[in-house]
This record gives sequence, structure tokens and C-alpha cells, in this order.
Amino acid sequence: MDAQALDKLRSELRRGAIVLAVLVQLRDEHYGYSLRKALAAAGIQVEEGTLYPLVRRLEKQGLLVSEWREEEKRRKRFYSLSPDGGRALDELLLDWNSLHTGINRLLDTKKPSARK
Repeated sequence: MDAQALDKLRSELRRGAIVLAVLVQLRDEHYGYSLRKALAAAGIQVEEGTLYPLVRRLEKQGLLVSEWREEEKRRKRFYSLSPDGGRALDELLLDWNSLHTGINRLLDTKKPSARK
């Protein structure tokens, strides 16, 4: 498999996982930079050019709420889950756990993939 095709597959895999990670992290309020740092501390690196459009989209979908506040003499936009976002997160976590369990079952019953 060529590197470009593999990069595309990795990108597809990460896309949904990053949405889930952002929703999980926003159970507690964060502003953009603190959210990015919290995700990085968990091993999930997200570029600003990915994170900020994502939180704006999630807010537009009604899953997040935001509020501008001044902190440390700077205006910052704080994000948190909306009630709909909390319900969506609960459902997505059920789906995630089901997929995780199913994939682990497959991995336990299948031989390692052949690498060339």
C-alpha cells in the first residue's frame, strides 16, 4: 500500500475519534488552547486548524455552548457540552465501546496480518 493511501485511512480513522475526544474533554469547560493542551496530554495531538473549525461546527450543531470571558486580561471563548451534547456523547460512547469490544474480539480470534 502506498503511503498516501495509508495516510488517507489514518485520517479517516482519526476524524471520528477526535470528535469523540473533544466531546469527552468538554464535559469540563475549556477555552481553545486549554482544550488543545488537555487533548495533547492524553496523547491526542490536534492542530489548531482542525480543532477550532471542529468546535465551531459542534456548537452550530447544538452540541456545545460557548461564552466569551476575560481571563488573565485576555478575552477567551470557553466551550462546554450543551444538554444535547451530553446526550449525544452518552450515545456515542455506547457505540464506541461496542465497536472497541467487537474489534478486540476480532483481533483475539484472527491471526496477525501478513506484512510484506
